[in-house]
Amino acid sequence: MTAIITAAKAREDGFAKETVGKFSGDVYFHFLHKDEHASILNVKFAPCARTDWHDHEKGQILEVLSGSGWVCDKGQEPRKIEQGDTVWCPPGTVHWHGAAEGSTMVHRATSFGGMQWFDPVSKDDLKGVN
Repeated sequence: MTAIITAAKAREDGFAKETVGKFSGDVYFHFLHKDEHASILNVKFAPCARTDWHDHEKGQILEVLSGSGWVCDKGQEPRKIEQGDTVWCPPGTVHWHGAAEGSTMVHRATSFGGMQWFDPVSKDDLKGVN
């Protein structure tokens, strides 16, 4: 197999509004790589925007590039994340992530294997998030 190089100028097109996935609020994708094994993309969340509950077959790495937000594993309390933080979501861990109130957030999501979407995040799930 040959390495794939994506030149920096090929990434200058920027973000496109995500209209297919399962999100609350405005979310924008900028794909850097996608195949059947992995995807790498920058995701921009408007303030308070977030994913629905979901998991990744072989795990996911989130690198917060700007702003601040939240990540939460099912059954746990939401945890604050901010620029410079890296999050490892182990295989099969059901979780959500998104921007804090009053802040956009951009993170690089590197996801491995397939993923499953579940229910939207409820008001009860958001306790402690401001």
